[in-house]
Parts: sequence; structure tokens; C-alpha cells
Amino acid sequence: MNGMNSMNEPTSLAPALAVENAPPATATGGSLSVKAVALVVALAALPLALPDYFVFQATMLLMYAIAVLGLNILMGYNGQISIGHSAFFAIGAYCSAICMDRFGMPFWATLPLAAGASFAFGFLMGFPALRLGGIYLALATFALAMATPQLLKYKLIEAWTGGVQGIVVLKPESPFTSPVAGVQVSDDYWFYLLTLAVAVVLFWLASNLLRGRIGRALIAIRDHPVAASAMGINLPVVKSVTFGISAAYTGVAGALSAVAVGFVSPDSFPGFLSITLLVAAVVGGLGSVQGAFFGALFILLIPNFAEQISKSAPSAIYGVLLLVVMVLMPRGVAGALMSLWARVASPAAVPSDPTLQTKE
Repeated sequence: MNGMNSMNEPTSLAPALAVENAPPATATGGSLSVKAVALVVALAALPLALPDYFVFQATMLLMYAIAVLGLNILMGYNGQISIGHSAFFAIGAYCSAICMDRFGMPFWATLPLAAGASFAFGFLMGFPALRLGGIYLALATFALAMATPQLLKYKLIEAWTGGVQGIVVLKPESPFTSPVAGVQVSDDYWFYLLTLAVAVVLFWLASNLLRGRIGRALIAIRDHPVAASAMGINLPVVKSVTFGISAAYTGVAGALSAVAVGFVSPDSFPGFLSITLLVAAVVGGLGSVQGAFFGALFILLIPNFAEQISKSAPSAIYGVLLLVVMVLMPRGVAGALMSLWARVASPAAVPSDPTLQTKE
């Protein structure tokens, strides 16, 4: 009865999420904020020393990081496996492209619509997740990923999606026609700054969300769903909303990708894109917000690096590198860096050896 009553109570998460022994805030919060601001400033200034191609690569890095973060919220924190996020990526991309092409909406105004449409589809996808789990949920989401490109070619919606020909999307022009502080703000650099601003906001929201009561509810459902339900957490609502939030993040990344590339078509979102995002989430580190950046770096740089090593078998080189990373860093890059930092920051503990103890 408590589980049924909790469905109608907006504060039903509170009993399970109240942490009496939560550590108090420390002075490190200010230093972390300063470091975060310094990192954002460095990322904003970095493309100034790079050619236009690398500016485009940096923009794609931020987009992939947003998509991987969305998948990490679902998998790393809530324990739901999805191999279908390429569908939400496509939904966000097409929503932005259609709004810009058909209705003449500005780019920034299409982002909330792309997030809302992706959230709606993700929320609906969360209902099958209530009865499916593990590999069965993974296969169900993968079916969605495989079906989406074909559905986008369907004749009844071809007038909106452009069918196999797709939709051409115009990149927003820089409002600065003259140099600003001696810096020429090109269209590519301007769009990079817009993408960086969106990424900063979304990462900040995810960090605050996952550190609070909602984050503890997700982890409780992931680790002990029966106990979480007994303590008053509404599993159906939390799981569905989590799926929706994860899809919304990926949809925003898809909208950004549509504008950056300047073109969307059904074949731009194959099912393999879902596998790529899954690899990025695992390599970066499940259950880690900052791990999304490391995972995005991996899927963006390693394929090109593998092709440079061997043009005849780049996939084999990619597979070997992926295997090496997983063997050496089973918790992902973020987990490995956290373990390394813990060893460096904390004094080395002397192991107690019973053979070295003196006998009285």
C-alpha cells in the first residue's frame, strides 16, 4: 500500500533519500568552482589556436560528450541498459532541422523542442523498461535503433523528413562581423561557443541532479530495487523519467549535430551509432559525469588513430585498443584517474603483516 500511495505523493522520494550522515560542505567547493570556470575559459579559448577543421572536431567532441552523459545517467546511475540512443539522437536532429527548415525558427529556439520531443519518446520507452531488464531491455532498445532510420523514410512523413534525401540545415551566422578584442569570431567558432555554453549548462544540471536526492534514488533503484520500493521510491515514475531525461540529453546532442554537419538523413543515424555511444559510456566510466568527456574523446579520436596505423584493417586496430583500455582500466578512464589521484593524494598506508608483529 505504501508503494501505491507514493505514486500520488510528490515527496515520496524523501524517505529513501534523506541522508542523516551526509558530509558537511567543505572549503574545497570554492576551489572546484574556480577550477571549473578556468576549465571553461580554457575550452573557449582553445580553438583560437586551431585550424577550422579542429574547431569542428572540438564541436563534435562536446556533442558526443552530451549524448554520452545522457546515456550514462541511464546506465551508470540507474542501471538500465540501452543500445537504442541513436534513435533519440535522430529525433533531436530531425526536430531541430524541421523547425529551422519549415518554420524558420532560430537555432537556439529548437533546442528545447528537440529536448522535449526526445524526452517524450524516452518517457514512453521507459514503460517497457518496467517489465524488461538486462539483455532483454537492451535488445528492445536496439530494435528501436534499427527501426528508426526506416521509419524516417516512410512515405507518410516523407514530406517532413525529406525521405532519403534528407534536410539541409544552415549553420547560424556569427553576430560579430568585426574582430572582438582582436579575435575574429567565425561562424564555426561562434557555433563552438554556443555548443560549449549548452554543454556547460547540461553538465552543471546533471552534476547537481545526480549529487542530490534524485541521484541517490537512481542508485538505490540500480543496486537494490526491492528495498528502494519498500522505502517509498516510486520505481515506475523514476525509471520512466530517467529514461526521458537520458533521451532529452541525447536529443539535444542530435540537434547540435544536425546544425554542425549541416545535413540530416535517415542513414546518418545507423544502429551502430548506439553501439558507439555505449562504448564511449563504458570507456569513459559508468557512474561518472566527467567520464563522458573521456568517452567522447575515445570514439572521436581512436578511429582516426586506428586508420592511420592501418588503412587496411582499422576496425581490428580499434578493437585491440578498446580491449587494451578495458583490461587496463576496467572502471573506465574516469575510474582509473580517480584511483590514481587517491593514491597520490593520500599517504601510503603500510600494510599490516602478522609475520612482522613481535611476540610477547
